[in-house]
Amino acid sequence: MATSSKTGAGKAAPAPRRSDKAEGGTDATFVRQLAEILNDTDLTEIEVERGDLRVRVAREVTVAAAPVAMSAPGVPMMSQPAPPATPTTAPAAAAPAASEAPAQRGEPVKSPMVGTAYLQPQPGADPFVSAGDRVKSGQTLLIVEAMKTMNPITAPRDGVVLEVLVGDSQPVQFGEPLVILE
Repeated sequence: MATSSKTGAGKAAPAPRRSDKAEGGTDATFVRQLAEILNDTDLTEIEVERGDLRVRVAREVTVAAAPVAMSAPGVPMMSQPAPPATPTTAPAAAAPAASEAPAQRGEPVKSPMVGTAYLQPQPGADPFVSAGDRVKSGQTLLIVEAMKTMNPITAPRDGVVLEVLVGDSQPVQFGEPLVILE
């Protein structure tokens, strides 16, 4: 079955051979060329229109940070293996130290969301808590800002702050330990 398409001038073009066409009548070589352009330029989508023919080629891109955001609660984000596309030795060397610190003793208070940790109520003020402070259940330990909303992170029980694991204005992930309570 031969098909023809209109060119930009409105004239019918001769029908190409069946072997050059994909099932829908699109030139397979043309689509392959578009796919090569995607790969060569690191684009995720390309769309071309020739007369009444419109071809869109897209590919799905997985962001390396996405699996990290979905890590299991209680597992520090640095302990996740580095993605193969970005081999680095510094985070891998730091991972054992980061994963051992919360497990030594005490109970970690984990971030319930992705955001930015703030250790004091406003810039220049004293921090909510410091290592060695006694805290009561419900007392604010720090704030995690997410989407312009300040969310207080409170002590789940009475205890003593052994260590504050995050710095002021530091990005934090869901499930990341923030403070260790004894």
